[in-house]
Amino acid sequence: MPQDANAIRSILTLAPVVPVIILDDVSKARPLAEALVAGGLPILEVTLRTPNALKVMEEMAKVTGAIVGSGTVRNSVHMRASVDVGCRFMVSPGASPRLLDAADDVSIPLLPGIGTPTEAMAAAERGYSFLKFFPAEALGGAPVLKAFASPLPDITFCPTGGIDAVKAKTYLSLPNVICVGGSWVMPNDAIESGDFARIETLAREASALRG
Repeated sequence: MPQDANAIRSILTLAPVVPVIILDDVSKARPLAEALVAGGLPILEVTLRTPNALKVMEEMAKVTGAIVGSGTVRNSVHMRASVDVGCRFMVSPGASPRLLDAADDVSIPLLPGIGTPTEAMAAAERGYSFLKFFPAEALGGAPVLKAFASPLPDITFCPTGGIDAVKAKTYLSLPNVICVGGSWVMPNDAIESGDFARIETLAREASALRG
């Protein structure tokens, strides 16, 4: 089954920035999600990089207005767990054939990662028109995506990796970029100290980047 383009588009168009969240402290999950949603960033990618990531997703999914997705999804076990905790979408760092096969049997859409034109074409052949470009800055950044636009006009990207508020604006000006992923909106020191007002302010600034 190809990617549900309408479903993933409806999610990724809600905000210009998708916070990429690495969090293990479950007690911080809801206030962090509330701050990001209040600031205008409702799409939350919680990466499967901590022992409590699934519990964090489950708590964030309880927040009104939050659209929680799983990140660093690498296999069918991750996918099934994502569905079980209430995720609405999934994001992977790559697009292996086995991963795309597994996604065919999952009810929520996958945003797979690619880094080259060949990988993008291979994913497109499987029915994927929305892809993550990762790691964006390490692979050449916005100039590379700008170069992709003409030969790959049917593919839209969400670049992630090394992006900050300044770089985000450049990416968002490209016609083949629907949104960007980043973690600058929730600095570690703000999370640790519980300064969620600061995070809400940063989220509000990020939500105004497009336009």
